[in-house]
Amino acid sequence: MPLLPCAELHLHIEGTLEPDLVFALAARNGITLPYADTTDLAARYAFTDLQSFLDLYYATMDVLRTEADFADMTRAYLRRAAAAGVRHAEIMMDPQAHLARGISLETCVNGVASVLATSEADLGISSSLIAAFLRDRPAEDALGVLRDLLAMDAPIVGIGLDSAEVGFPPSLFGEVYDVARAAGLKCVAHAGEEGPPAYVWEALDVLRADRIDHGIRSLEDGTLVARLLADRVPLTVCPLSNVRLRAVGTIGDHPLPRMLELGLNVSINSDDPAYFGGYVEDNFAAVTKAFGLSPDELATLAANSFRSAFLDDERRAVLLAEVESWRVSQHRPNLQ
Repeated sequence: MPLLPCAELHLHIEGTLEPDLVFALAARNGITLPYADTTDLAARYAFTDLQSFLDLYYATMDVLRTEADFADMTRAYLRRAAAAGVRHAEIMMDPQAHLARGISLETCVNGVASVLATSEADLGISSSLIAAFLRDRPAEDALGVLRDLLAMDAPIVGIGLDSAEVGFPPSLFGEVYDVARAAGLKCVAHAGEEGPPAYVWEALDVLRADRIDHGIRSLEDGTLVARLLADRVPLTVCPLSNVRLRAVGTIGDHPLPRMLELGLNVSINSDDPAYFGGYVEDNFAAVTKAFGLSPDELATLAANSFRSAFLDDERRAVLLAEVESWRVSQHRPNLQ
C-alpha cells in the first residue's frame, strides 16, 4: 500500500531525541547521565502534565553541545519521517533553551539548518526552520533573541511560541510578533491546548498568527469556531501528544472527528514524538483505528497539511497531486 504523503507542521526537533541518541551524544561529549540505561530513561517518559514533560525535555537536551549533535538529531528525524511518507517538514527549534545552557545561536541554528538545506535532495523532504520562543520566559528575552537571529540572517521562515501555556497568554508577545512580521517572517503560536479559547483569540488578534498549534479547546467557543472556519485558520493537531499530556483522557476522547465534521482546517502532527509515543504515522494510525477514518478523510487531513504549509505554489501543487493520487489508489479494487 502506498504511503500517505503529508506535511509535518508541528514538530519540535528537540522532541525527537530518542533515548539511544541521548546516550550516544552523551558518550561523544563526555556527559554522565542520571539514568542507568536507555530503558531507564524511556521509563521516565510517563508524564502527568505539560510541565512534567518539559522538565525531562530540558534535561535530556543537555547532550546537544556541537553543530554535529544538532545535525545528527535533525538527520535522524528526517530519515524516519521520509520512511513514513512525510514530504515536507516545518521544524521548530527552541533557541532560548540552548542559549541558557551556554550554546551559541550559531551552533544550534547552523547545526539544524545544515541538514535542512539538503533534505529535499537527500531524502525528498522539503523543509524549513521556525524559531520558537519560550512563553514562560520574559518577552524581552524573546525579542532580544529574535533581533540576534535577524542580525545573523538566520535561515528561518518564521517564529513560534511554545512551552508552558497556562498563565502566559499570547498577548505578552505582541511586540515580538510585530518585529517578526515586519522582517517578513511567518508567525505561528501554540494556543488552546491547556490554555483557554481566549488564548486562541489573542494569538489571532494580537499576534496575527498565520497558524495555530494545537487549538483543540477552540471547540468550547462557537464564535471562535466560526472565525476559524471563515478564515480557514490552520490548526496543527497532535493527538498522541494531547493524550500523553492529559489534555484529553484517551484517543477516543479526542475532538478530531468533530473538527473534521465542522470542516476546520486541521492537520495531524507529532509534536515531540520521542516523548509522546509516536511519530506522525503513529498519530495517523491511532486516529484511524479510534475513529474509523476513511481514505477520503485521511486524504483531507493530508491535503490540509500541504495547504497550511509555508510553501510556494509550485511545490504545493506537486504535493497536493500526490495526495489525490493516493486517495484514488485507495478506491481501486485489489486485483490480487
